[in-house]
Amino acid sequence: MHILKLNRSLILGGVAALTLLTSHQLMAQGRGGPPDFAEIKQRRVEAAQEQMEITNKEDWKAIEPLIGKVIDAQMDVMRAGAGMFGRGGRRGGGEGANNGADRPPRRNFFGEPSASMTALRDAIDSKASTADLKAKLAAVRAETKAREDKLEAARKDLRDVLTVRQEAIAVSMGLLQ
Repeated sequence: MHILKLNRSLILGGVAALTLLTSHQLMAQGRGGPPDFAEIKQRRVEAAQEQMEITNKEDWKAIEPLIGKVIDAQMDVMRAGAGMFGRGGRRGGGEGANNGADRPPRRNFFGEPSASMTALRDAIDSKASTADLKAKLAAVRAETKAREDKLEAARKDLRDVLTVRQEAIAVSMGLLQ
């Protein structure tokens, strides 16, 4: 069970690193600003077609939307965890420190965290009761599980149409596990 969680964390970290790398490449090309996830997705889809050597248009018409669903679900899982990186300005500072309260919150790379993650962070900030924190944790975990289940379903649908070679390539690209 712990190995499964570790594998999931490593895969999500790899996808996050790939997304960051792609966005940094775009910024290096003079496109600064927040990442364009549609463009990142398109690049990943094109890379999958090229690496899987899919030249038959009918085959690609069946596979392309399934790859897109996996990428969308991966991004959704990462966005859900956006709150785990904090809202910025949260540093200790001893008594009397405002812990960055006068600074605007930093925007997360993946966008705004989910409502349940925001509610959890607010409960932490307000030093909510143990019962309230447990309820917020349960909501975050349920939402995360639903997003991960959606990702697994998208991966299964993709896996079902790929050859073994294509599946191996998809695993090496971080699309499948």
